[in-house]
Amino acid sequence: MKRVVALLGQGVVPVDTPILRADDLGVLRGDGVFETMHVRQGNPWLLDEHLERMVGSATRLDLELPPVSQLRELAAEACAAWDDPSEAVLRLVCTRGPEGGGSPTVYAMVTPVSDSTRRVRREGVRIGTLSLGFPAAARAAAPWLLGGVKSLSYAVNMACQRWATAHGLDDVLWVSAEGYALEAPTSTLVWLEGATLYTVPTTTGILPGTTARYLFSRAEVLGWHTAERMVRPHELESARGVWLTSSVRGVVEVRQLDDIKLPESPYTERLQDLLGYPL
Repeated sequence: MKRVVALLGQGVVPVDTPILRADDLGVLRGDGVFETMHVRQGNPWLLDEHLERMVGSATRLDLELPPVSQLRELAAEACAAWDDPSEAVLRLVCTRGPEGGGSPTVYAMVTPVSDSTRRVRREGVRIGTLSLGFPAAARAAAPWLLGGVKSLSYAVNMACQRWATAHGLDDVLWVSAEGYALEAPTSTLVWLEGATLYTVPTTTGILPGTTARYLFSRAEVLGWHTAERMVRPHELESARGVWLTSSVRGVVEVRQLDDIKLPESPYTERLQDLLGYPL
């Protein structure tokens, strides 16, 4: 697969260049932060918003990031080397560095958008609910649970997505112990009721989605209001549209929730157009 790799302080390097030590805490403990961005015409979309979230995640982890100006330059170097006008994916990664002390490892990687991503934009997704095992308010009351932090510790997220694949589904919707919908492993839940576009309150500890925030800031173009509220999965069955939003997939319609098929929404293509994602 075609890719570009750039290392902080060195710029673009051959893709087979070793850049992580065996004792890097990002590898040993998933100790670090990252952001994933959609690349359009060679530029990372919503870069400032992603860097703002990355700084917030690093602060919560007591991880010293390089200056934002250096991160911005690193992203630009990687994207400049991507000699392809088609859409792509930029990942910006910062680990804590070697065990026992040392400088963080910071790198960027650009890769193509997968065919499966383009497919779900057109066809939507079938998702199943899985419990996170704690109440909706637990992460706000327990900052060590790292609610709202985009860390490298994604083992649970990936395990849930493997569960979905094993059960013939495309993705998962996490629910709280008392049955409230929260978020997907890599996406934000958004739904439409009447003329109001909703998402889950960030006070539940969900990751604040950059794509969802951009969408909400422009929902008035479609004549909609926006709000946050708690919702149980069965309530989504009567919505005018249910979507998962993320940086690379954009706005993906939920066509099935557990065993319930949801009616196709007439608004999906309008949302994709509003955000500039190709179907």
